[in-house]
Amino acid sequence: MRATTASFLGLIPLLGCVMAFQSSSNNNQRMSPLVMGTNSDEMMQLKKGATCALLTPFTAEGKIDVPGLEKLLQFHLNSGTDNLCVLGTTAEASTMSMDERALVLTTIVNSVKGKIPLLVGTGTIDPNHVKAMTQQAIDLGADANLVVSPYYVKPPQRGLVRHFTEVADMGLPVILYNVPGRTACDIKDETVATLAEHEYIVGIKDATGDLNRVASLKEALGSNAESFLQYSGDDGTTTDFVIAGGDGCISVTANLVPAQMSKIMKAGLDGDAELARKLNEPLAVLHKKLFVESNPIPAKWAAKRLGLMESAYCRPPLDEMDPAYSSVVEEALRAAGLI
Repeated sequence: MRATTASFLGLIPLLGCVMAFQSSSNNNQRMSPLVMGTNSDEMMQLKKGATCALLTPFTAEGKIDVPGLEKLLQFHLNSGTDNLCVLGTTAEASTMSMDERALVLTTIVNSVKGKIPLLVGTGTIDPNHVKAMTQQAIDLGADANLVVSPYYVKPPQRGLVRHFTEVADMGLPVILYNVPGRTACDIKDETVATLAEHEYIVGIKDATGDLNRVASLKEALGSNAESFLQYSGDDGTTTDFVIAGGDGCISVTANLVPAQMSKIMKAGLDGDAELARKLNEPLAVLHKKLFVESNPIPAKWAAKRLGLMESAYCRPPLDEMDPAYSSVVEEALRAAGLI
């Protein structure tokens, strides 16, 4: 069991209600105070495997399409998606108000709570806003939260330790999110290893695309390596990431082929590299072409093309996909056997 240092104690407020969280490394329950009404008695442990970075459907006028979201959630229930990552970059959460976040979360919790583990994005630059979004996620029934390193401001590694620790002290399991291509800030392996000593920092989404990081992080983690979840956040290298020892993915492609992504991850986790690569081969072009413009622009176009969504609307400053790329993404869908 991970040791919790003195710096991780004493900051947790005495809020009265206690929840139980089952560690990813064993069946021992850990207790942490949260607020009343958290659905804490129903918290699910994050799984290894395929996590879908869920799109948010909007109407043509830019409002949240609740029936459309419910349709997507049913699609993932039927497809065997292992976890859902909601209100992340792919969900366009940075353009949502707190009320809109609450609407999305309430819709998701009402549809799939207790059926699929829910990882909720709560990261941004301002630590106070991160805490507010994390508290909302706790109150509305999240199982864990995904916290990106503060972008643009380039905090030092000691600042990252403090930032993530203060969020984890709130008592909701944390998945760190390392995506230096967007944040201009790399969470170093040694920093992750320090953070992994906190009992509520349980894993990382690695979107560096550097497969060497799987082994180097395991080495840095030492005795915590077995219980610390390593998810790939780069669809193009996800299969090799899991073959190299990772635990799964948080995937954009899984919006379109959740069952296939789950099978690929299972094969990799079972040690069947040949099968994993064979299953992934038809998706290779799709992994790449879903990023011909900024995510989630092409993914939304593809979801509409497949009848999964009514509208491909993206909120400003994003926009719907340039028609010049339509044939490119369509050909990727055809190569994947989807049309």
